[in-house]
Amino acid sequence: MTRTLSAPVTVAFDYTRSTGPVLGRFFTGLRDGQIVGGRTSDGRVVVPPPEFDPVTHEPLTEFVDVAATGTVTSWSWVPEPVKGQPFDRPFAWALVTLDGADTPMLHALDASSPDQVSTGMRVRVRWAEERVGAITDLACFEPVAGLDGVEPSEPGPDRARPQPRNEAATEQSRSADVSGVITPVSLDYIYAASPEESAFYRGLNQGRILGQRCPTCQKVYVPPRSACPADGTPTAEEVEVSQTGTITTFCIVNVPFLGQKITPPYVSAYVLLDGADIAVLHLILGVPAAEVRMGMRVKAVWKPEAEWTYSLENIDHFEPTGEPDADYDTYRDHL
Repeated sequence: MTRTLSAPVTVAFDYTRSTGPVLGRFFTGLRDGQIVGGRTSDGRVVVPPPEFDPVTHEPLTEFVDVAATGTVTSWSWVPEPVKGQPFDRPFAWALVTLDGADTPMLHALDASSPDQVSTGMRVRVRWAEERVGAITDLACFEPVAGLDGVEPSEPGPDRARPQPRNEAATEQSRSADVSGVITPVSLDYIYAASPEESAFYRGLNQGRILGQRCPTCQKVYVPPRSACPADGTPTAEEVEVSQTGTITTFCIVNVPFLGQKITPPYVSAYVLLDGADIAVLHLILGVPAAEVRMGMRVKAVWKPEAEWTYSLENIDHFEPTGEPDADYDTYRDHL
């Protein structure tokens, strides 16, 4: 039996969002070494502050500074951290109710073993050395030595709840409030190709384009399918298709984006290869973007053989063949 192919795949991007006036105030506080909560209409102080009051559903407008110490209300031990977590050694995730707050917030708790963590233990914030206005400015919580089991501070004559910020005093600093955050997002996984896909990728490594034919409807699928999506019949016959084809539909890319390898404008198009019954998406070069059209005949342009791998990227792009455009009736059922 021919071995199927597999490969590690990483899907990653930087997720960018605007913070708005509420979360912007929270992230600005972190940057400045202060934890900011929001007071809701029922009098509770919530950290981080919600953008809308959970009772009235109105925008939250009252902000409160809370302490950098608090009490663990619940926790979970992480014996084997994964990439991207706050530590590369065992640690705990903990729900911590900060002094002056009525709800807990989730963050990492630095401890060397689960024996050092308990519900009710007192902790404090460890700030990051460099703060930029992100949740990572709060590096983690750490135990407060000698204060395990101490109840959180309650309002009293000499320890009142923190009061709302002086709006006039902070008006000047608002121009520097954090207005956006960038969060890297990454997913690592192993992609295992089916036997039919493995044959397709091996063909690309040999400079060939292979598909599979359905024995019932005789349609040829490129890339191949294990079963025909039209009638469910398992595909059985391997077919090599032409490296020339017809553009069925296309898109002119005019907007630049992070990681873009080609300067806009350029064209991504579905190409119906001769002998295939499904179009494949690829890049069109060798012609001004404004001249690309439906029905244009194109051919595969391969990278140098020394650069070939088991990938459709072995085909660098498609370019016009110079032939007359295909008749619409030859591809109208593949749009």
